[in-house]
Amino acid sequence: MRYSIWSLINQALTGNRNWTPVWREPEPKSHYDIVIVGGGGHGLATAFYLASRYGMKNIAVLEKGWIGSGNIGRNTTIVRSNYLLDGNEPFYEQSLQLWEGLEQDINYNAMMSQRGIINLYHSDAQRDSYVRRGNAMRLHGADAELLNQDQLRSLCPFLDYENARFPIMGGLLQKRAGTARHDAVAWGYARAADQRGVDIIQNCDVTDFLIKDGVCTGVETSKGTIRAGKIGVAVAGSTSRVMAKAGLRLPIESHVLQAFVTEGLKPVIPGVITFGAGHFYISQSDKGGLVFGGDIDGYNSYAQRGNLPVFEDVCEGGMAIMPMIGRARMLRNWGGIMDMSMDGSPIIDKTPIDQLYLNAGWCYGGFKATPASGLCFAHLLARDEPHKVASKLRLDRFRRGAMLDERGAGAQPNLH
Repeated sequence: MRYSIWSLINQALTGNRNWTPVWREPEPKSHYDIVIVGGGGHGLATAFYLASRYGMKNIAVLEKGWIGSGNIGRNTTIVRSNYLLDGNEPFYEQSLQLWEGLEQDINYNAMMSQRGIINLYHSDAQRDSYVRRGNAMRLHGADAELLNQDQLRSLCPFLDYENARFPIMGGLLQKRAGTARHDAVAWGYARAADQRGVDIIQNCDVTDFLIKDGVCTGVETSKGTIRAGKIGVAVAGSTSRVMAKAGLRLPIESHVLQAFVTEGLKPVIPGVITFGAGHFYISQSDKGGLVFGGDIDGYNSYAQRGNLPVFEDVCEGGMAIMPMIGRARMLRNWGGIMDMSMDGSPIIDKTPIDQLYLNAGWCYGGFKATPASGLCFAHLLARDEPHKVASKLRLDRFRRGAMLDERGAGAQPNLH
């Protein structure tokens, strides 16, 4: 069924009795051309672009839980392309351009809202660094605008501009940035991939890789053996554990990142706002809840829950720039497992094992990267060469000394 205003009217007039399932529930076949391990946003996007852009049909996506149970349903929904380095900015700008046409591509309402993002700056030195970043963005075709304090006050009068410790002097604005509904992105990609013949296998845990003479020929799963011409792995925070089954040790650590949402409030936050002197970011959902987050937890973990010290730290960051949120009541919080790479940038590349490919290391950038990650991983799987905007996101860059240290924090994952 194709969604349109006419299908909505028809269903309304017939009592909504004729809706069909969003995707099929097939049993796995014994062999596929390509198997994608991981049914999150990146895995589903990869399958969709393999089918829609590269004409491949015999594809399976294997998800150990249910669609939307991982990080794709556990994030703060922010979409942006305000990066600095040449290896990252073209990639994230490609992703933002795909976001802008995503709902038409997948025929699904992902609730994409380009309400803008403002990165606050609190010193002359930070302003100068934002000028540099904004210029880099413009050189790669992205939009960027530096706001002084008066311009920022007109947009966000509720901020604490005279804070003695962190005075707000202005901000870097990207108007095309914004938010999207995280689980709707997963459902939309799953539905669109399924319509193009992709088998989405839920509750199918990969227990081992079939490797002989350095070539991966398939996977062992909780639903039996599945052989494939190529296997792509896109399992976010579970990357280290899954790839260990293939005997690979990767430059990745897993950490928990918490997110929070308050009770519903009247519209107050115009877009996305980030704290420049600490790690805090906030937006307001369509339901009115304030959605925010900050730093990862300070220790490695595979648990999808956080702890109270980080909860306190994040709330302190919010109170430093907008004390008004102290009056809002917290509704809930949740945690996602971040696959933190050693330089804070992702990996889309072949592995040392033939026919085994890797999509990992997304750190804080996984959700916003979903469309470009899927497109670039699909390109790699279909053509055995990196996409031009992902040409620097190689696994061997750590050996070659060609790291992409976007934040300038060095080779320590918890600092990125």
